[in-house]
Parts: sequence; structure tokens; C-alpha cells
Amino acid sequence: MGKIIQPRTLKGFRDQLPASMIPRERLIDTAREVYRSFGFVPIETPALEYTEILLGKGGAESDKQMYRFEDPGGRDVSMRFDLTIPLARFVAQHVGALGTPFKRYQIGSVWRGENTQRGRYREFTQCDFDTIGTESVLADVETILVIHELFSRLEVGGFVIHVNERRVLSGLFERLGLLETSQPLLRALDKLDKIGAEAVTDEMMRQADVSQEQAEEIIRWAGLEGSNQDVLDALPEMVAGSEEGEAGLRRLQAVIEGAMAGGASSDQLTVNLGIARGLDYYTGIVFETTLDDLPGIGSCCSGGRYDDLASLYTKQRLPGVGASLGLDRLLAALEELGRTDQRATTAEVFLVLFGDQRVADHIQLADRLRSAGLNVELYPEPRKLGAQFKYADRRGHSLAIVVGDDEWERGVAQLKQMGSKQSQEVSLEKLPAICLELLGR
Repeated sequence: MGKIIQPRTLKGFRDQLPASMIPRERLIDTAREVYRSFGFVPIETPALEYTEILLGKGGAESDKQMYRFEDPGGRDVSMRFDLTIPLARFVAQHVGALGTPFKRYQIGSVWRGENTQRGRYREFTQCDFDTIGTESVLADVETILVIHELFSRLEVGGFVIHVNERRVLSGLFERLGLLETSQPLLRALDKLDKIGAEAVTDEMMRQADVSQEQAEEIIRWAGLEGSNQDVLDALPEMVAGSEEGEAGLRRLQAVIEGAMAGGASSDQLTVNLGIARGLDYYTGIVFETTLDDLPGIGSCCSGGRYDDLASLYTKQRLPGVGASLGLDRLLAALEELGRTDQRATTAEVFLVLFGDQRVADHIQLADRLRSAGLNVELYPEPRKLGAQFKYADRRGHSLAIVVGDDEWERGVAQLKQMGSKQSQEVSLEKLPAICLELLGR
């Protein structure tokens, strides 16, 4: 026998056990339902792209984090670091068949060779949705409403969607004579919540060659507080004399008004000038979503408008807006808050196999229960009752059913609620309905 290879995973990567995959798939299913309810359709793009497709599109930091290599055919390829840039390539390639506006969602893995942190890994799943081919403010508003519906459905507790308009910040930079250095300023500002005002000031001075007074004025405006209306009322002074800044302010006001009309409340939606989003391709509205009960974990759903991204691949103008649900970060938050179901089974009902002589009867009963809409696991071996119950308890089945020879003769079953350990005798005829009732369905 050869040498045994030590089983291990790469740093920054992880296996998903059933106890983590079940709530993960539940979140994904909810995201799909919400996206489809707004008319978004699914697409898929490859994990690998030609490096020229990805390089330089997300900024210097993203370029450094890309997994890049030469494939067996000698081509320079890289693994996608998000789903947005592959989308721009996809739409440019297929727009003739798709038509516009085009509303898509995509759920898939992305890869970034960054330092791992809480809720962040080098391979993680994004759940994106985007609207391509329109500059309408309604598309911006709808993006926020999708996020609002998604987080309401996920039962994460209180949440806040932080909204900004990059052109408002550009108006400030223009007024300060700093428009030429806007990208490093935006990337530094995006770190305000993570590293604090003093560190951001230092980075702005180093990376954008601005004075301390200029950096401090940017941070002062970025930290503007008050109600949404208070902040919006203060902004004309900030962008005065900048055509771009004034256009951005009008857009921001329209988006806030539309989102409020669509059901977002003032405690779930806030104007936050400190939201810049670090990726270079954003051009307008940007947003991030935080959890009231765990703000330190960062944004769990982010995005914005990117009107020029597809111009890298086609002469046709294809403006876009969208967002990405950070599935892994949200799951880490829910686990920390104790709001994930830790069951290691997808079946609510466990059917004990009692004896070798009634296997066909057990199979038929399991089929009847499944036909009624129940998920049922039939144990494959007639082991001792205690061992089968231990198995069911460990995996988190809600109900266990025992039908022995005597029960078969009398047309009944013993139905046990695994949590409370309560048991009752139920007729086989009524068994499916009673199971559904006990499960609250």
C-alpha cells in the first residue's frame, strides 16, 4: 500500500458539511425566488476568462488578487473575481439575441487571493442580479427594492441599506480641485468604516497627494449625519458649481423617493456619503447593506450603477445597475447570531425500518408520505430501535415513525416528535395529514 496522503484543504478554502450547506441552499433558494419575482432570469458564465477580459477592470487591488496562470493550451487565463465583469463581456457578446433591457441573476463561485477574514474566504459565492441596457432611475430604485425584499424574507432582523451617488462625491472633488485624483480618493474613502478617519486621511494624503485640510473636508462631508432629508438638504452646498455633482444629487433624491414609495422605511434606508465602493467601474448610485445586530461584519449585499463597463467590449452603450448578495458573509453573520438551523438532514420525517419482512410496506409508506409533500428518509437497515433513533436525533429529523408488525396489522403507526420526545398512535390513513400539521404546514 502506498503512502497515505494527508487530507487537508488549502488556506482560505473550505469544505461545506451538510449542517452548513442546508442553510446555505435555503438562502440561495430564497434569493432565486426574490430575483424571479422581479422578472430577473438566470445565466451562467465560465469560471475562467481570458486575462485581458478581467485585468484592470476592478482596480489595482483586484488585479493583485486574481488567480492567473497559463492553461495547457498556452493561453493567459484568470479565474473570475466577481460576476459583474464576466456579465459585461457576456452581454456585449450576446446582446443581439438578448435584447435590452436585460435583467439577469447569477449564483456562482468567485476567487480572490486576499487575506482571509471573518466571513471571507478566497473562494466564495456571489448571488448577483443586474439590469442592463437602461439608465432609468426605476432600475436603480428596483435594485434597492430587491435588496429590501431579500433581507425582509431572510429574517435577518433589522438591516440598513446605505445609499450614495458617486457623482455627488465627484462634485465635491471638483469643487476642491481634486477631480483628477478621484479614484484613489474613492478607494481610500471606501475604507472609512474599516480603518477610521485618521487612517483614511493618511491614505488620501499618500495615495492622492492631497493636503490634510482637503482630506479632512472630504471626510467631514462623508460623515454627514441626520435624517435622509437633512442630509439631502445639506448637499447643494457641497456640490455647488459642479454640473456632475448636481446631476448626481438629483438622481440620489429620486432614488430615495422611489425606494420609500416602494416600501422601504426610513430606518431601513439611509443616505451615507461615506459609501464609495472600492471598484473602479461604478459611475452612479452605490449601496451597501449592513445588519443592525452585527454591524462589524460589514456589508452583506453591495452594488451600484456602472454605465461604462460594457464599453470595454462593444461600441454599443450598455449601461447597467445591480448588486451582489455576499452569501458567505451573511451565513457567517447568521451563524454568529444563532439564526441558522443546524440540522444535518433535508428530511423532516425519519421512517424506522422495523424487520426484514415488511421492507416493501415501508417503501410504499415512504412513497405515500412523499406524495403528500413530506421529505422522508427511510433507514436502510433493520438495526435496533435505539440505534436508529440516535441516528435520527443526531441529524435533526423533526418526526420519527415506527410501524412494527402489530402496528401493520392494526393499520396504525407510532409517531414521535424528536424535539419534545412526545409520541402518539396515529392511523396510517391520517398519518400524512398529521405529520404536515405537526410541521406547521
